[in-house]
Amino acid sequence: MDNQISKLSRRFFLGVSTAAIVVACSQPKPEQPQGETKIEEAPKQAGQVNIYSARHYNTDEQLYEGFTEKTGIKVNLIEGKDDELIERIKSEGANSPADILITVDGGRLWRAEQAGVFAPVNSEVLNQKIPANLRSPNNLWFAFSKRARVIMYNKDKVNPTDLSTYEDLANPKWKSKLIMRSSSNVYNQSLVAGMIEAKGEEATAEWIKGLVANLARPPQSTDTGNIEDVAAGIADITLANTYYLARYEDEPEIFDKIGVIFPNQKDRGTHVNVGGAGMLKNAPDQENAIAFLEYLATPEAQKFFAVENNEYPVVEGTPLKEVVKSFGEFKDDTTNVAAYGKNNANAVKIMDQSGWK
Repeated sequence: MDNQISKLSRRFFLGVSTAAIVVACSQPKPEQPQGETKIEEAPKQAGQVNIYSARHYNTDEQLYEGFTEKTGIKVNLIEGKDDELIERIKSEGANSPADILITVDGGRLWRAEQAGVFAPVNSEVLNQKIPANLRSPNNLWFAFSKRARVIMYNKDKVNPTDLSTYEDLANPKWKSKLIMRSSSNVYNQSLVAGMIEAKGEEATAEWIKGLVANLARPPQSTDTGNIEDVAAGIADITLANTYYLARYEDEPEIFDKIGVIFPNQKDRGTHVNVGGAGMLKNAPDQENAIAFLEYLATPEAQKFFAVENNEYPVVEGTPLKEVVKSFGEFKDDTTNVAAYGKNNANAVKIMDQSGWK
């Protein structure tokens, strides 16, 4: 078998029926413990692992190829939206061919956990390498990459010493200078959910009212669109994930005009969201699924997240891409990212009641 499996031979699509996928890639569920699998010792030509992924990055193909090269385990991939994949897994039930669910945002991982689709994984490798606040308290899912949501500002219009915390963006001094994505954006919802966990609902509601009062226009666009508008001088400040700015490294007319502030370094740390994965409770290939999860914590996989997609790794000691490193160092908010899901409904309610459209 050729270990460099092509995208076309590997990938299945959501339009394919469940029955067809079961015929194509399922196999009898083995009777085996959900214990630790040593990647280094995994035999070559060791079967397959079936992954449902809500990460839509072409660069992830290299990640799967690296896993196959190292272990001999073939990767079969289905891509789709988070909620669609979760519902698919639930409807497939015991006949599901899926071994792994990959998604982005701690709230979505929590949502999958509440849907009952994950199985706990007892892995010494994962427990040692993944910080406790970046994994399920019940070891049902694990984060493998981080995204920092930071303040970005126009260098020609803002003195960075005037910027500090997320809370300070509600200060009237920023009136008509701030632009934001809508309240329907999951990154903003998780930011608010984290604020609820740290400050409580009442303080969070007051903060949002201040943000809304400072908006230069109604919430709109994407992170990249807002970055471009701040660079163009349409507004002074926005909140965005750092990896979006890194994509403009070769566009100096945008990149050189934007500065980065990591908020709350003296308080609770900068808000981070995650990309993560968990093993599914009806996984036909549990051993291969755990091997894949442990592979995501290896130096080569962590370097992939840092270099190929401009994200932050979760394993300490992983080198950053130079453009990401140039943004500066920061301290993570140590709130368990599961809180983003737990508080999501209240976050959405408070955002609506406080006028964040």
